[in-house]
Amino acid sequence: MEQTNIKQIIEAILFATGRPVNIQELVMALEIPKEEIEENIQEMKKREQERGIEIIQMEDDYQLCSKKEYYEYIYQIIDKRAKPNLSNAALETLAIIAYNPRVTRAEIEAIRGVGADASIYKLMEYGLIEEAGKSDLPGKPMTYKTSTEFLKMFGFTSIKDLPELPKYKLDANKQIVVDELVEEENQ
Repeated sequence: MEQTNIKQIIEAILFATGRPVNIQELVMALEIPKEEIEENIQEMKKREQERGIEIIQMEDDYQLCSKKEYYEYIYQIIDKRAKPNLSNAALETLAIIAYNPRVTRAEIEAIRGVGADASIYKLMEYGLIEEAGKSDLPGKPMTYKTSTEFLKMFGFTSIKDLPELPKYKLDANKQIVVDELVEEENQ
């Protein structure tokens, strides 16, 4: 099988499936090593500048998608539904789950200080979070984690790509103080 043929086959598979394709599925279909497939995908990504599509990676999955900058044009044609909007409460809940995989509803509510049922329901409806199994805590509460749809929507390859949270400390009034801000004031 020629190298250019491999790239064409990978592109055809990603286009035809219309969903994230796991690297192991590509290995089985092409009957070549994982490393060779990954090399071909990296070469394909280098040629994306002049195209309206791109290959995105979400952990061990790859998907062929239209580029984000063309969303407003595509959206007008293929989807007449209202754009999904996340409330601040849902975004806060999503951030807590993203930075604390396998977190329970009670832990989310303790961090936020208010109920989280509606936010969790909405995030599950959009497919941004999923159940991660039962906790070992009393009552065996359900835990939550982000989904591959979250990675795709926010443009992350892995949950490890999340920006680092700022370091903080508590002042005399038990208020959070961000280190960078404290350092700037002392200078």
